[in-house]
Amino acid sequence: MRDWWTTIQRWRARDCLAFEQGADVIKPQNAIQRLYELTKDKDTYITTEVGQHQMWAVQYYKFEEPNRWMTSGGLGTMGYGLPAAVGVQIAHPDSLVIDIAGEASTMMNIQELSTAMQYRLPLKVFILNNRWMGMVRQWQELMHGGRFSETYSEALPDFVKLADAFGATGMVIENPEYLDRDIQRMLDTEGLVIADVRVAQEENCFPMVPSGAAHNEMILGTDQDAVAAPVSTAGQALV
Repeated sequence: MRDWWTTIQRWRARDCLAFEQGADVIKPQNAIQRLYELTKDKDTYITTEVGQHQMWAVQYYKFEEPNRWMTSGGLGTMGYGLPAAVGVQIAHPDSLVIDIAGEASTMMNIQELSTAMQYRLPLKVFILNNRWMGMVRQWQELMHGGRFSETYSEALPDFVKLADAFGATGMVIENPEYLDRDIQRMLDTEGLVIADVRVAQEENCFPMVPSGAAHNEMILGTDQDAVAAPVSTAGQALV
C-alpha cells in the first residue's frame, strides 16, 4: 500500500494541467479557463461535444453545482452538445447555455442550428477550432508514430457566414490579448451566437492512459519518457 501511495504522490507532483499562454495563439485550456471566469457568477449550463475540448472542459471549467454539465461521457457521441444545448435551453429559458464544442463535432449535427433559431434560443456555441479531430490526432501522434490519417479538416465552413445564413451571429476569436473582451462580447450578444475560437492546432490533453495500458502507466505530459514507450499491437487495435 505504501508503494501505491508513493506512486500517487509522484503523479500529484506533476502539474498535468499546466500550460503556457503565449502572445501569438490562444491555448484551448486558456479559452475555457477564461470562459469559466467570465461566467462563474451566472446561472450557466454547459454542454460538450466529444474530443479534447470535452476533456479540457471538465479540467478547466469548475462546476460548482450538480446537473450543470451535459456530456455523453465515455459513449463518445460526437455531435451531442448542440442538440443537448437546445434541450437544456428549452428547459431553462432564462439561463445561459453554452455548448463547448470542437469544429468536427459541431459539423455532426449542424442542422440543429435551425431548431435553435426556430425556437429563438439564445445558445452560445463556443467552438475550439484547431482544424483537427484533436483527440484522434493526439492518439495518432503518441500511439501510432505520428502516422496521421483522416484527422485534419481542410474544408471547414466559414462559421461566421454559416451563422449569418441561419440568422444567428457569428464571430471569430483569435487574439489572446483580446480573449476576455471577445468572450464578453459573445455573452453580451442577444440570441444565438457561434464563436469560432481559433486555438493552437497541436495541443495535447493530459493526463492520458495509453490504449491497452493500466492506470499506473498513464502519460502525464509530453516531456515524460513514457510518451516514447511502445504500445502493444492489441492496444493499437483498440483505437
